[in-house]
Amino acid sequence: MKIELPEKMAATLFVPSRYKVFWGGRGGGKTKNIGRGLVVRGYQKKQKALCAREIQKSIADSVHAVLEQEIIDVGLKDFYEIQKTSIRSRHNGTEFLFAGLRHNIANIKSIPDIDVAWVEEAETVSKASMRVLIPTIRAPGSEIWLSFNPDLEESDIYQDFVVSPPSDAIIVNMNWRDNPWFPEVLRKEMDDLRRRDFKEYEHVYEGKPKHAVEGAIFAEELRIAAESQRFTKVPIAAGIPVQTFWDLGESDNTAIWFVQLIGMEYRIVDYYQCSGVKMEHYIDVLDKRGYKYEEHCLPHDADHDQLAAKTTIRKQLEQALEDNPALGKKVRIVPRIPRKALGIEAARKIFGQCIFDKEKTSDGIQCLRHYAFSKDMETGRISKEPKHDIWSHGADAFLCFAQHFKKPQLTSKPDPFKSGRMQGSWMAQ
Repeated sequence: MKIELPEKMAATLFVPSRYKVFWGGRGGGKTKNIGRGLVVRGYQKKQKALCAREIQKSIADSVHAVLEQEIIDVGLKDFYEIQKTSIRSRHNGTEFLFAGLRHNIANIKSIPDIDVAWVEEAETVSKASMRVLIPTIRAPGSEIWLSFNPDLEESDIYQDFVVSPPSDAIIVNMNWRDNPWFPEVLRKEMDDLRRRDFKEYEHVYEGKPKHAVEGAIFAEELRIAAESQRFTKVPIAAGIPVQTFWDLGESDNTAIWFVQLIGMEYRIVDYYQCSGVKMEHYIDVLDKRGYKYEEHCLPHDADHDQLAAKTTIRKQLEQALEDNPALGKKVRIVPRIPRKALGIEAARKIFGQCIFDKEKTSDGIQCLRHYAFSKDMETGRISKEPKHDIWSHGADAFLCFAQHFKKPQLTSKPDPFKSGRMQGSWMAQ
């Protein structure tokens, strides 16, 4: 069989390596040619391939259609049986499975003998999902492929797999000039953007990551926090209770920040997000974290009845605390913010007192980095209202935290790390 691939793809797709990372700007042909390589590999020998992305609400969100088209283009339609939610070989046992990591990570852990996992749009994949996925792909010689257009320079995927990649990794920068079939219509769009906005051209077509998203709400606060080394390792202070702050979602994210208040500092020790699961899941998360809890602060909609549960989130959590006192003493409703601007201002005021555990809160920090004001696509003007997207729930949970405290309050307990932090002892860990 003779197939055509861009030179960079042909030189790497069939070379054994634990990680293969394909990153760059629009028009590089990453998705199409990875799909082509996978269907050819599946023809050459039996393979079980997991095609994943962070969120997949339906098969239409997956690369199923890409693989189907590549099967047709390389002449393998008789070799493969294309089903609605999977693709299988009629001859050698090759199969392609499709899943969203955030909703299905527990099910993915139970799939045996995955030979290759291709994570498309990896830029949006949470660190929590990657922590589970990587050890799940453990068959002898198994590989993990990542493809993405970088967004932020400080994104976990870009830092972990491009700036400081694993040792057994092939890193391929694919841009428009590496694609011999770069379409003319896209070339015209690219040339127009280059003349109109060169920095945006560099980001979109050359794959150059941004320092901050356009309209980023907490860009300055995050910059100062990084310069002040407030993204670090944060030890749990013994005897100091942990408080949680929530934003609620069902089909989209529920987000939880875990905070210790010590002296004039907010030690943000942990973060969790998930979607598509019931309240019992989050109660189990609280229990498994094993912190000494004081109170759990929920947004106003926690008092709304849930049709499926026939009760409210607040009542479910209060019942859990009654059944298991180790989960805390109180559930509090944080009053609704009349305007988002007030919550944002409250968050900005206390940001300077926040110390984040860099590893445990990494997904929450990404939400804060991506939290941005909306942009009117017709006028180009930045709105005063934040965007509602996959990042906004983590940020809204942070606003819940800020709205609850508004300004630091002294605790009665002494701070065992206070002098050390200022002098750089535990901050340097």
